[in-house]
Amino acid sequence: MNNVYGVIFKDNGKEYYFNGQKMDLNPKDNVIVETEKGLQYGEITHLINSKKIDNSISLKNIIRKATEKDYEQYLSNTKEAKLALKKATNISKKLNLSMTFINSSFTFDRNQLLLNFYADERVDFRELAKKLAAIYKTRIELRQLGARDRAANCDGVGVCGRQLCCSSFLNHMESVSMNMAKNQNLSLNPSKINGCCGRLLCCLTYEDDEYIRCQKNLPHVGETIDTEYGKGTVKSVNILLQKYKVEIDGQIFEITKNDKMENQK
Repeated sequence: MNNVYGVIFKDNGKEYYFNGQKMDLNPKDNVIVETEKGLQYGEITHLINSKKIDNSISLKNIIRKATEKDYEQYLSNTKEAKLALKKATNISKKLNLSMTFINSSFTFDRNQLLLNFYADERVDFRELAKKLAAIYKTRIELRQLGARDRAANCDGVGVCGRQLCCSSFLNHMESVSMNMAKNQNLSLNPSKINGCCGRLLCCLTYEDDEYIRCQKNLPHVGETIDTEYGKGTVKSVNILLQKYKVEIDGQIFEITKNDKMENQK
């Protein structure tokens, strides 16, 4: 059975899975891997339990363990990419393009130069790409990032005090909606439910299904319901504890889902 390894391409970057074939590799080993964009220089994180890998996913191969010469090439590419970023910034200003470059990188084999940028509106960068291609004699890819992608590339610390999910372990950005915040009875204050990117927190998706499941057969705040003590208005709902408080004739009663009532005068 082939070994499957986790590989990252930058410090604290996202982990991607690669087929290590019969190689015996250790964490922190540097390797050359095959990607859709060409060869890349990466670092082994750990050996993956192949049973946890979806068999329908076709993994790219680890070509070889990196040599000292490979490392020198990687350093050279990194230095050249930084210079290319400055060059792209200067050319974009001359072309009066409203764009802010975030980072740049060459593939290990220099078959492609990728530049990520942020802009408020769509940018026609075809002339910029032509000029860069003429300079570097390689394929140029300019990618306009949205607010979420920008945060993922820049990294940062979330309101929870931990590294941003999007820049650490999330490999797929799921759609986040305001309904998820409502399902979890969260304050709809943007400062409470928005992340560093200014968009809704990605973590709202993590427990949404469980909140929806627990919310079944529970009343909503403001709803008038009948109880064994009379008709009252729901004042608050604790979804996870399966409890809700009802005001009946000026008194507050806490009711569990099995209708056990406690007077909360």
